[in-house]
Amino acid sequence: MVINPTYLAQRTRSSLNWSDAKRRVIHSYRDWIRAAPEIQSMYTLSLPVSTVRTKMRQEFERHRYVNQMRTVDVLLFNSHQEFQETLNYWKQLNHVLKYFRAEEDPAARLPSNFINGFLEGRN
Repeated sequence: MVINPTYLAQRTRSSLNWSDAKRRVIHSYRDWIRAAPEIQSMYTLSLPVSTVRTKMRQEFERHRYVNQMRTVDVLLFNSHQEFQETLNYWKQLNHVLKYFRAEEDPAARLPSNFINGFLEGRN
């Protein structure tokens, strides 16, 4: 596999207006959703593609109600950066699995309060 650093490279730019920002967000979301089968096979995830796509949707939904255009532009830049690093195989398996921590291992979720975590032996 030949690694091409300029694969998926884009110039950083600001959105012109809200309709442009919305179009860019939808384009980024579609790129992630279409790449889900490839990501699952590249990183040999033991999760079905539907779970990968659900997690991608949750990550986009987390920022659904952002109402500042500059913040949307920064989030789009970060999304594309993660997308490029993921598809160029610049990440290790644990970097990808950090998003699926609760799905992979139910015991890996954080305790509800400090005392429970302390008694379980967590830092």
